[in-house]
Amino acid sequence: MSKTAISIQNTNNDSIIKFTSTSILINGGSYEFTNIDEAKNAPLAQQLFYLPFVKKVFITANFIAIQKYDIVEWNDVQEEVREQIEAYLNDGNSVVSEPETTKKKTIEVYTEVTPNPSVMKFAATKSLTTTDVECKNIDEANETSPLAQALFRFPFVKEVFISGNYVSITKFDMVEWDEIHPELRAFILTYLQEDKIIIKQIPKAKKESTKSVELTPENLDETSAKIVSILDEYIKPAVASDGGNIAFRSYDQESKIVSVVLQGACSGCPSSTMTLKNGIETMLKEMLPNQINEVVAING
Repeated sequence: MSKTAISIQNTNNDSIIKFTSTSILINGGSYEFTNIDEAKNAPLAQQLFYLPFVKKVFITANFIAIQKYDIVEWNDVQEEVREQIEAYLNDGNSVVSEPETTKKKTIEVYTEVTPNPSVMKFAATKSLTTTDVECKNIDEANETSPLAQALFRFPFVKEVFISGNYVSITKFDMVEWDEIHPELRAFILTYLQEDKIIIKQIPKAKKESTKSVELTPENLDETSAKIVSILDEYIKPAVASDGGNIAFRSYDQESKIVSVVLQGACSGCPSSTMTLKNGIETMLKEMLPNQINEVVAING
């Protein structure tokens, strides 16, 4: 089993930082705690409240948000907190433990616009998948995702990308989002409330033959492994918040060209080229000097 990695993500509130996880933290809902007594059924939150600067803890499917008191600056303590959360999770400790009699929290689905005008993000208060799944058509959906398969029955749905706790849907230009997003949101909400299958268990042989197979450090050269690590820590959390994903495809040692796959809202997005050049390419060149000449993108 791969270890959980925690990355740091700033928010619009200087007192709050998000610690995003590569694995699912809780199966549904979200929890907010303002003191250690409220967190009696949340061992991780209790541990965090022992830190004197922690004011509030918010736990959801794939991240933990912490609000601090003004007695410290995040720059001085955020790495220590990240390491503490990561170690806690990798030791197999519980995040939230609910009594069997506790009533399930209500599932909610909310919509978010993305930088790509053709794509809208439908985020749920429930984890949907630990493996990214992108379906360009109903045939691909038939093999991987019953939820995507059902969404393709809407004539205006062009592509479906499922990751973490959200679904990114690409529409055809024949309709506007104002006309269709309430219907899609209601459909996804009902589908999740009925606890239907979201992602099929893909046979290992088939999974390894697809472009979405996870690359591990063991089958990468040193530079490629570093590129994957940088993408996972610095790039993916940001693009995931916009309903997209950027996956490493290859690194050519001779030309020093990095190829990545754009998925979800990133695929075909008008601003993706700028993000690629001014964001990813610049960061990789700075963090891996003399090893990167260019980053090129392939739409997923």
